[in-house]
Amino acid sequence: MTNNNNTKNILLLGAGLVAGPLARYLLKQPNIKLTVADEFIDKAQKLINKHPNGCAIPLNVNDKDALNKKVAASDIVVSLLPWTLHPVVARLCLEHKKHLVTASYVKEEMQSFDSEAKKKGLIFLNEIGVDPGLDHMAAMKVINSVKKAGGEIRSFYSYCGGLPSLESNTNPMGYKFSWSPEGAMLAADNDGQYLKDEKIIKVSSKELFRHYWFLEVPSAGVFEAYVNRDSIPYLDIYNIKNATSIYRGTLRNPGHCETWDCLKRLNLLDRNKKFDLNEMSPYDIIANIISDSSSDLKKELASFLGVFKHSVIIKKVEWLGLLSKKKLPLTSGTAFDMFAYILKQKLSAQKNDTDMLVQHHEFIAEYPNKKEKITSTLATEGIKGKDSAMSRTVGLPAAIGVKLIAENKIDLTGVHIPVLPQIYEPVLNELETMDIKFTEIKKDLT
Repeated sequence: MTNNNNTKNILLLGAGLVAGPLARYLLKQPNIKLTVADEFIDKAQKLINKHPNGCAIPLNVNDKDALNKKVAASDIVVSLLPWTLHPVVARLCLEHKKHLVTASYVKEEMQSFDSEAKKKGLIFLNEIGVDPGLDHMAAMKVINSVKKAGGEIRSFYSYCGGLPSLESNTNPMGYKFSWSPEGAMLAADNDGQYLKDEKIIKVSSKELFRHYWFLEVPSAGVFEAYVNRDSIPYLDIYNIKNATSIYRGTLRNPGHCETWDCLKRLNLLDRNKKFDLNEMSPYDIIANIISDSSSDLKKELASFLGVFKHSVIIKKVEWLGLLSKKKLPLTSGTAFDMFAYILKQKLSAQKNDTDMLVQHHEFIAEYPNKKEKITSTLATEGIKGKDSAMSRTVGLPAAIGVKLIAENKIDLTGVHIPVLPQIYEPVLNELETMDIKFTEIKKDLT
Protein backbone atom coordinates (compact mmCIF):
# COMPACT_ATOMS: atom_id res chain seq x y z
CA MET A 1 0.00 0.00 0.00
CA THR A 2 1.34 3.39 -0.96
CA ASN A 3 1.39 5.89 1.88
CA ASN A 4 -0.24 9.24 1.22
CA ASN A 5 -1.53 12.11 3.28
CA ASN A 6 -4.85 10.33 3.80
CA THR A 7 -3.34 7.08 5.02
CA LYS A 8 -3.74 6.40 8.74
CA ASN A 9 -1.26 4.20 10.54
CA ILE A 10 -3.02 1.98 13.08
CA LEU A 11 -1.04 0.21 15.80
CA LEU A 12 -2.78 -2.85 17.26
CA LEU A 13 -1.24 -3.93 20.55
CA GLY A 14 -2.05 -7.57 21.22
CA ALA A 15 -2.85 -10.43 18.84
CA GLY A 16 -4.98 -12.44 21.25
CA LEU A 17 -8.27 -14.28 20.91
CA VAL A 18 -10.47 -11.30 19.97
CA ALA A 19 -7.99 -9.60 17.64
CA GLY A 20 -8.72 -11.56 14.45
CA PRO A 21 -12.00 -9.95 13.30
CA LEU A 22 -10.67 -6.50 14.22
CA ALA A 23 -7.45 -6.93 12.23
CA ARG A 24 -9.12 -8.39 9.15
CA TYR A 25 -11.73 -5.61 9.12
CA LEU A 26 -9.08 -2.88 9.25
CA LEU A 27 -6.92 -4.54 6.59
CA LYS A 28 -9.85 -4.29 4.17
CA GLN A 29 -10.26 -0.55 4.66
CA PRO A 30 -8.82 1.91 2.12
CA ASN A 31 -6.23 4.36 3.43
CA ILE A 32 -5.41 2.29 6.50
CA LYS A 33 -2.07 0.65 7.23
CA LEU A 34 -2.14 -1.78 10.15
CA THR A 35 0.76 -2.81 12.35
CA VAL A 36 0.07 -5.71 14.71
CA ALA A 37 2.47 -5.92 17.64
CA ASP A 38 2.66 -8.88 19.97
CA GLU A 39 5.24 -10.51 22.19
CA PHE A 40 4.84 -13.61 20.03
CA ILE A 41 5.56 -12.61 16.42
CA ASP A 42 3.91 -15.74 14.99
CA LYS A 43 0.54 -14.68 16.42
CA ALA A 44 0.88 -11.25 14.84
CA GLN A 45 1.98 -12.73 11.49
CA LYS A 46 -1.01 -15.06 11.49
CA LEU A 47 -3.36 -12.07 11.82
CA ILE A 48 -1.69 -10.12 9.02
CA ASN A 49 -1.50 -13.22 6.78
CA LYS A 50 0.87 -11.43 4.36
CA HIS A 51 -1.71 -8.74 3.58
CA PRO A 52 -0.09 -5.83 1.68
CA ASN A 53 -1.71 -3.27 3.99
CA GLY A 54 -0.26 -4.76 7.17
CA CYS A 55 2.88 -5.76 8.97
CA ALA A 56 3.61 -7.81 12.06
CA ILE A 57 6.25 -6.95 14.62
CA PRO A 58 7.50 -8.50 17.87
CA LEU A 59 6.97 -6.19 20.83
CA ASN A 60 7.34 -6.65 24.55
CA VAL A 61 5.14 -3.91 26.02
CA ASN A 62 7.40 -3.79 29.07
CA ASP A 63 10.12 -2.46 26.78
CA LYS A 64 9.16 1.19 27.19
CA ASP A 65 11.55 2.50 24.52
CA ALA A 66 10.26 0.10 21.88
CA LEU A 67 6.63 0.81 22.80
CA ASN A 68 7.29 4.55 22.76
CA LYS A 69 8.69 4.39 19.21
CA LYS A 70 5.77 2.38 17.87
CA VAL A 71 3.17 4.68 19.42
CA ALA A 72 5.01 7.72 18.05
CA ALA A 73 4.89 6.24 14.53
CA SER A 74 1.13 5.65 14.58
CA ASP A 75 -2.01 7.78 14.22
CA ILE A 76 -4.38 5.61 16.25
CA VAL A 77 -3.45 3.01 18.86
CA VAL A 78 -5.74 0.06 19.62
CA SER A 79 -4.93 -1.65 22.90
CA LEU A 80 -6.14 -5.21 23.37
CA LEU A 81 -3.67 -5.66 26.19
CA PRO A 82 -4.77 -6.45 29.76
CA TRP A 83 -6.61 -3.41 31.16
CA THR A 84 -3.85 -2.75 33.70
CA LEU A 85 -1.57 -1.73 30.80
CA HIS A 86 -4.00 0.73 29.20
CA PRO A 87 -2.83 3.71 31.32
CA VAL A 88 0.77 3.08 30.22
CA VAL A 89 -0.33 3.19 26.58
CA ALA A 90 -2.61 6.19 27.22
CA ARG A 91 0.25 8.28 28.63
CA LEU A 92 2.32 7.62 25.53
CA CYS A 93 -0.66 8.53 23.35
CA LEU A 94 -0.94 11.84 25.19
CA GLU A 95 2.78 12.47 24.84
CA HIS A 96 2.74 11.83 21.09
CA LYS A 97 -0.79 13.18 20.40
CA LYS A 98 -2.31 9.88 19.24
CA HIS A 99 -5.90 8.66 19.48
CA LEU A 100 -6.59 5.54 21.57
CA VAL A 101 -9.23 2.79 21.34
CA THR A 102 -9.84 -0.02 23.88
CA ALA A 103 -12.66 -2.45 24.65
CA SER A 104 -12.09 -2.24 28.41
CA TYR A 105 -13.94 -0.50 31.23
CA VAL A 106 -12.90 3.07 31.98
CA LYS A 107 -11.11 2.90 35.31
CA GLU A 108 -10.33 5.95 37.44
CA GLU A 109 -6.83 6.35 36.01
CA MET A 110 -8.07 6.32 32.43
CA GLN A 111 -10.76 8.88 33.27
CA SER A 112 -8.07 11.15 34.74
CA PHE A 113 -6.66 11.64 31.22
CA ASP A 114 -9.88 13.29 30.01
CA SER A 115 -8.91 16.96 30.33
CA GLU A 116 -5.45 16.54 28.79
CA ALA A 117 -6.86 14.51 25.89
CA LYS A 118 -9.37 17.32 25.25
CA LYS A 119 -6.63 19.93 25.29
CA LYS A 120 -4.68 17.96 22.71
CA GLY A 121 -7.70 17.27 20.50
CA LEU A 122 -7.59 13.51 21.08
CA ILE A 123 -10.29 10.92 21.65
CA PHE A 124 -9.68 7.98 23.96
CA LEU A 125 -12.58 5.72 23.01
CA ASN A 126 -13.06 2.93 25.55
CA GLU A 127 -15.66 0.25 26.28
CA ILE A 128 -16.32 -0.34 22.58
CA GLY A 129 -16.55 -4.12 22.64
CA VAL A 130 -19.51 -6.26 23.63
CA ASP A 131 -19.86 -5.98 27.41
CA PRO A 132 -18.93 -3.22 27.82
CA GLY A 133 -19.77 -1.86 24.38
CA LEU A 134 -22.76 -3.25 22.55
CA ASP A 135 -24.69 -3.12 25.82
CA HIS A 136 -24.20 0.67 25.94
CA MET A 137 -25.01 1.17 22.29
CA ALA A 138 -28.17 -0.95 22.15
CA ALA A 139 -29.37 0.60 25.42
CA MET A 140 -28.82 4.18 24.31
CA LYS A 141 -30.55 3.56 20.99
CA VAL A 142 -33.74 2.58 22.86
CA ILE A 143 -33.38 5.19 25.60
CA ASN A 144 -32.93 8.06 23.16
CA SER A 145 -35.80 6.87 20.96
CA VAL A 146 -38.08 6.81 24.02
CA LYS A 147 -37.01 10.33 25.00
CA LYS A 148 -37.49 11.56 21.45
CA ALA A 149 -41.08 10.27 21.58
CA GLY A 150 -41.71 12.17 24.81
CA GLY A 151 -41.27 9.25 27.21
CA GLU A 152 -39.08 8.34 30.18
CA ILE A 153 -37.33 5.13 31.15
CA ARG A 154 -38.65 3.87 34.49
CA SER A 155 -36.92 0.48 34.59
CA PHE A 156 -33.91 -1.01 32.80
CA TYR A 157 -32.60 -4.56 33.16
CA SER A 158 -29.56 -5.52 31.05
CA TYR A 159 -28.14 -9.04 30.69
CA CYS A 160 -25.16 -10.47 28.80
CA GLY A 161 -23.50 -13.86 28.58
CA GLY A 162 -20.87 -15.62 26.51
CA LEU A 163 -21.65 -19.35 26.44
CA PRO A 164 -20.94 -22.50 24.46
CA SER A 165 -23.41 -23.03 21.63
CA LEU A 166 -25.88 -25.89 21.98
CA GLU A 167 -23.78 -28.29 19.87
CA SER A 168 -20.61 -27.42 21.80
CA ASN A 169 -22.17 -27.55 25.26
CA THR A 170 -20.51 -30.89 25.91
CA ASN A 171 -19.64 -30.88 29.61
CA PRO A 172 -21.72 -30.98 32.81
CA MET A 173 -20.59 -27.48 33.80
CA GLY A 174 -22.41 -25.85 30.86
CA TYR A 175 -19.49 -23.52 30.25
CA LYS A 176 -16.18 -23.35 28.39
CA PHE A 177 -13.22 -21.00 28.52
CA SER A 178 -11.72 -19.63 25.32
CA TRP A 179 -9.18 -17.72 27.44
CA SER A 180 -7.43 -18.14 30.77
CA PRO A 181 -10.01 -18.82 33.53
CA GLU A 182 -8.27 -16.71 36.18
CA GLY A 183 -10.29 -13.61 35.23
CA ALA A 184 -13.60 -15.43 35.69
CA MET A 185 -12.38 -16.86 38.98
CA LEU A 186 -11.52 -13.39 40.29
CA ALA A 187 -14.88 -12.04 39.10
CA ALA A 188 -16.60 -14.79 41.08
CA ASP A 189 -15.50 -12.93 44.22
CA ASN A 190 -17.04 -9.58 43.23
CA ASP A 191 -19.70 -7.74 45.19
CA GLY A 192 -22.66 -6.27 43.32
CA GLN A 193 -25.56 -3.90 43.74
CA TYR A 194 -28.56 -2.67 41.78
CA LEU A 195 -31.72 -0.59 42.16
CA LYS A 196 -35.14 -2.20 42.37
CA ASP A 197 -38.29 -0.11 42.90
CA GLU A 198 -36.20 2.77 44.31
CA LYS A 199 -34.45 0.46 46.79
CA ILE A 200 -30.74 -0.34 46.57
CA ILE A 201 -30.12 -4.09 46.70
CA LYS A 202 -26.61 -4.96 47.85
CA VAL A 203 -25.21 -8.39 46.98
CA SER A 204 -22.07 -9.43 48.84
CA SER A 205 -19.43 -11.67 47.32
CA LYS A 206 -20.64 -14.44 49.62
CA GLU A 207 -24.18 -14.10 48.25
CA LEU A 208 -23.24 -13.53 44.59
CA PHE A 209 -24.22 -16.99 43.34
CA ARG A 210 -27.19 -17.30 45.72
CA HIS A 211 -28.87 -14.16 44.43
CA TYR A 212 -29.99 -15.20 40.96
CA TRP A 213 -33.10 -15.87 38.92
CA PHE A 214 -34.14 -17.61 35.72
CA LEU A 215 -34.53 -15.53 32.58
CA GLU A 216 -36.11 -16.61 29.32
CA VAL A 217 -34.45 -14.91 26.37
CA PRO A 218 -36.38 -15.05 23.06
CA SER A 219 -34.73 -17.29 20.44
CA ALA A 220 -31.92 -18.18 22.83
CA GLY A 221 -33.20 -20.19 25.81
CA VAL A 222 -33.54 -20.06 29.58
CA PHE A 223 -30.57 -18.88 31.63
CA GLU A 224 -29.57 -18.00 35.16
CA ALA A 225 -28.93 -14.29 35.76
CA TYR A 226 -26.78 -12.92 38.57
CA VAL A 227 -25.69 -9.35 39.24
CA ASN A 228 -22.68 -7.90 37.40
CA ARG A 229 -20.90 -5.52 39.79
CA ASP A 230 -22.41 -2.10 40.54
CA SER A 231 -25.36 -1.08 38.36
CA ILE A 232 -26.17 2.23 40.11
CA PRO A 233 -23.69 4.47 38.19
CA TYR A 234 -25.52 3.67 34.96
CA LEU A 235 -28.41 5.89 36.00
CA ASP A 236 -26.04 8.79 35.26
CA ILE A 237 -24.09 7.15 32.44
CA TYR A 238 -27.31 6.49 30.50
CA ASN A 239 -28.95 9.71 31.70
CA ILE A 240 -32.02 7.92 33.12
CA LYS A 241 -31.88 9.41 36.60
CA ASN A 242 -35.64 9.08 37.11
CA ALA A 243 -35.59 5.32 36.66
CA THR A 244 -36.71 3.43 39.76
CA SER A 245 -34.96 0.18 38.77
CA ILE A 246 -31.65 -0.56 37.06
CA TYR A 247 -29.83 -3.89 36.90
CA ARG A 248 -26.90 -5.31 34.96
CA GLY A 249 -26.54 -9.07 35.05
CA THR A 250 -24.48 -11.99 33.72
CA LEU A 251 -26.15 -14.93 31.98
CA ARG A 252 -25.08 -18.54 32.48
CA ASN A 253 -26.64 -21.93 31.83
CA PRO A 254 -28.89 -23.43 34.55
CA GLY A 255 -26.95 -24.99 37.40
CA HIS A 256 -24.01 -22.58 37.14
CA CYS A 257 -24.77 -20.49 40.20
CA GLU A 258 -25.34 -23.33 42.66
CA THR A 259 -22.22 -25.08 41.38
CA TRP A 260 -20.00 -22.03 41.73
CA ASP A 261 -21.42 -21.19 45.14
CA CYS A 262 -20.31 -24.64 46.31
CA LEU A 263 -16.89 -24.28 44.67
CA LYS A 264 -16.44 -20.97 46.49
CA ARG A 265 -17.46 -22.59 49.78
CA LEU A 266 -14.67 -25.12 49.20
CA ASN A 267 -12.22 -22.18 49.26
CA LEU A 268 -11.05 -22.99 45.74
CA LEU A 269 -10.66 -19.26 45.09
CA ASP A 270 -8.25 -18.81 48.01
CA ARG A 271 -4.95 -17.26 46.92
CA ASN A 272 -3.22 -17.21 50.30
CA LYS A 273 -2.71 -20.68 51.77
CA LYS A 274 0.09 -22.58 49.99
CA PHE A 275 0.18 -26.32 49.41
CA ASP A 276 3.02 -28.61 48.35
CA LEU A 277 1.54 -29.76 45.05
CA ASN A 278 4.45 -32.12 44.50
CA GLU A 279 3.17 -34.14 47.42
CA MET A 280 -0.57 -33.39 47.49
CA SER A 281 -3.22 -34.44 44.98
CA PRO A 282 -6.53 -32.59 44.48
CA TYR A 283 -8.07 -35.26 46.75
CA ASP A 284 -5.58 -34.41 49.50
CA ILE A 285 -6.20 -30.67 49.18
CA ILE A 286 -10.00 -31.03 49.31
CA ALA A 287 -9.62 -33.28 52.36
CA ASN A 288 -7.37 -30.64 53.97
CA ILE A 289 -9.83 -27.82 53.21
CA ILE A 290 -12.82 -29.60 54.75
CA SER A 291 -10.68 -31.08 57.57
CA ASP A 292 -11.60 -34.64 56.65
CA SER A 293 -9.67 -37.63 57.94
CA SER A 294 -12.24 -40.29 57.07
CA SER A 295 -12.01 -42.95 54.38
CA ASP A 296 -15.07 -41.62 52.53
CA LEU A 297 -14.19 -38.15 51.25
CA LYS A 298 -17.20 -38.00 48.96
CA LYS A 299 -19.57 -38.57 51.88
CA GLU A 300 -17.81 -35.98 54.04
CA LEU A 301 -17.75 -33.50 51.16
CA ALA A 302 -21.50 -33.88 50.71
CA SER A 303 -21.98 -33.30 54.43
CA PHE A 304 -19.70 -30.24 54.33
CA LEU A 305 -21.70 -28.73 51.44
CA GLY A 306 -25.07 -29.78 52.85
CA VAL A 307 -26.05 -31.85 49.79
CA PHE A 308 -26.78 -35.51 49.07
CA LYS A 309 -23.82 -37.76 48.24
CA HIS A 310 -25.50 -38.53 44.91
CA SER A 311 -26.27 -34.86 44.14
CA VAL A 312 -25.31 -33.21 40.85
CA ILE A 313 -22.87 -30.94 42.73
CA ILE A 314 -20.84 -33.92 43.97
CA LYS A 315 -20.97 -35.43 40.48
CA LYS A 316 -19.57 -32.19 39.02
CA VAL A 317 -16.80 -31.95 41.62
CA GLU A 318 -15.86 -35.54 40.81
CA TRP A 319 -16.02 -34.93 37.04
CA LEU A 320 -13.69 -31.93 37.35
CA GLY A 321 -11.10 -34.19 38.95
CA LEU A 322 -11.15 -32.50 42.35
CA LEU A 323 -11.43 -35.92 44.04
CA SER A 324 -8.59 -37.42 42.02
CA LYS A 325 -5.61 -38.90 43.86
CA LYS A 326 -3.39 -38.28 40.84
CA LYS A 327 -0.94 -35.43 41.43
CA LEU A 328 -0.96 -32.49 39.04
CA PRO A 329 2.19 -31.27 37.21
CA LEU A 330 2.48 -28.30 39.59
CA THR A 331 4.90 -27.52 42.40
CA SER A 332 3.95 -25.21 45.24
CA GLY A 333 0.70 -23.29 44.87
CA THR A 334 -2.63 -22.27 46.32
CA ALA A 335 -6.05 -23.84 45.91
CA PHE A 336 -6.67 -21.06 43.36
CA ASP A 337 -3.65 -22.18 41.31
CA MET A 338 -4.74 -25.81 41.42
CA PHE A 339 -8.32 -24.95 40.45
CA ALA A 340 -7.21 -22.69 37.57
CA TYR A 341 -5.08 -25.52 36.18
CA ILE A 342 -7.97 -27.98 36.42
CA LEU A 343 -10.40 -25.59 34.72
CA LYS A 344 -7.96 -25.12 31.83
CA GLN A 345 -7.71 -28.89 31.39
CA LYS A 346 -11.41 -29.66 31.67
CA LEU A 347 -13.24 -26.60 30.37
CA SER A 348 -11.08 -25.20 27.58
CA ALA A 349 -12.86 -24.60 24.28
CA GLN A 350 -11.70 -26.93 21.52
CA LYS A 351 -10.73 -26.01 17.96
CA ASN A 352 -14.08 -26.88 16.37
CA ASP A 353 -16.26 -25.59 19.21
CA THR A 354 -18.65 -22.74 18.58
CA ASP A 355 -19.88 -20.23 21.12
CA MET A 356 -22.96 -18.11 21.60
CA LEU A 357 -23.21 -14.47 22.68
CA VAL A 358 -26.51 -13.44 24.22
CA GLN A 359 -27.41 -9.88 25.15
CA HIS A 360 -30.89 -8.93 26.32
CA HIS A 361 -32.33 -5.62 27.54
CA GLU A 362 -35.71 -5.00 29.13
CA PHE A 363 -37.10 -1.47 29.51
CA ILE A 364 -40.28 -0.07 31.01
CA ALA A 365 -41.04 3.25 29.31
CA GLU A 366 -43.70 5.74 30.40
CA TYR A 367 -45.27 8.31 28.10
CA PRO A 368 -47.92 10.96 28.92
CA ASN A 369 -50.67 8.67 27.61
CA LYS A 370 -49.27 5.13 27.78
CA LYS A 371 -46.78 2.68 29.28
CA GLU A 372 -44.86 0.04 27.37
CA LYS A 373 -42.29 -2.72 27.75
CA ILE A 374 -39.46 -2.77 25.22
CA THR A 375 -37.06 -5.65 24.77
CA SER A 376 -33.88 -5.55 22.70
CA THR A 377 -32.18 -8.89 22.08
CA LEU A 378 -29.03 -10.12 20.35
CA ALA A 379 -28.28 -13.84 20.08
CA THR A 380 -25.42 -14.72 17.75
CA GLU A 381 -23.23 -17.79 17.31
CA GLY A 382 -19.60 -18.09 16.28
CA ILE A 383 -18.60 -19.31 12.84
CA LYS A 384 -17.32 -22.89 13.01
CA GLY A 385 -13.64 -23.14 12.25
CA LYS A 386 -13.36 -19.37 12.00
CA ASP A 387 -14.31 -16.61 14.44
CA SER A 388 -16.03 -16.98 17.78
CA ALA A 389 -19.10 -14.90 18.59
CA MET A 390 -17.09 -13.31 21.39
CA SER A 391 -14.24 -12.27 19.11
CA ARG A 392 -16.68 -10.83 16.55
CA THR A 393 -18.75 -8.89 19.07
CA VAL A 394 -15.68 -7.49 20.83
CA GLY A 395 -13.43 -6.93 17.80
CA LEU A 396 -15.82 -5.59 15.18
CA PRO A 397 -17.33 -2.71 17.21
CA ALA A 398 -13.80 -1.62 18.14
CA ALA A 399 -12.67 -1.87 14.51
CA ILE A 400 -15.58 0.23 13.28
CA GLY A 401 -14.77 2.78 15.98
CA VAL A 402 -11.18 2.96 14.72
CA LYS A 403 -12.39 3.48 11.15
CA LEU A 404 -14.75 6.29 12.21
CA ILE A 405 -11.88 8.06 13.97
CA ALA A 406 -9.55 7.50 11.03
CA GLU A 407 -12.14 9.03 8.67
CA ASN A 408 -12.70 12.00 11.01
CA LYS A 409 -16.34 11.03 11.48
CA ILE A 410 -16.12 11.40 15.25
CA ASP A 411 -15.37 14.96 16.33
CA LEU A 412 -15.41 14.26 20.08
CA THR A 413 -12.35 14.73 22.29
CA GLY A 414 -11.50 13.39 25.72
CA VAL A 415 -12.25 10.03 27.34
CA HIS A 416 -15.46 8.54 25.96
CA ILE A 417 -17.59 5.41 25.90
CA PRO A 418 -20.08 4.75 23.05
CA VAL A 419 -23.22 6.33 24.53
CA LEU A 420 -23.52 9.20 22.04
CA PRO A 421 -25.39 8.87 18.70
CA GLN A 422 -22.46 9.88 16.51
CA ILE A 423 -20.64 6.78 17.82
CA TYR A 424 -23.32 4.15 18.34
CA GLU A 425 -25.52 4.83 15.33
CA PRO A 426 -22.91 4.10 12.61
CA VAL A 427 -21.46 1.20 14.62
CA LEU A 428 -24.82 -0.52 15.10
CA ASN A 429 -25.82 0.16 11.49
CA GLU A 430 -22.67 -1.45 10.12
CA LEU A 431 -22.84 -4.40 12.51
CA GLU A 432 -26.30 -5.20 11.16
CA THR A 433 -24.71 -5.81 7.73
CA MET A 434 -22.52 -8.44 9.46
CA ASP A 435 -25.49 -10.25 11.01
CA ILE A 436 -24.91 -8.77 14.47
CA LYS A 437 -28.33 -7.29 15.04
CA PHE A 438 -30.63 -6.51 17.96
CA THR A 439 -34.31 -7.37 17.64
CA GLU A 440 -36.61 -4.91 19.38
CA ILE A 441 -40.14 -5.82 20.54
CA LYS A 442 -42.65 -3.42 22.08
CA LYS A 443 -45.62 -4.39 24.25
CA ASP A 444 -48.29 -1.98 25.42
CA LEU A 445 -48.74 -2.09 29.22
CA THR A 446 -51.36 0.64 29.44
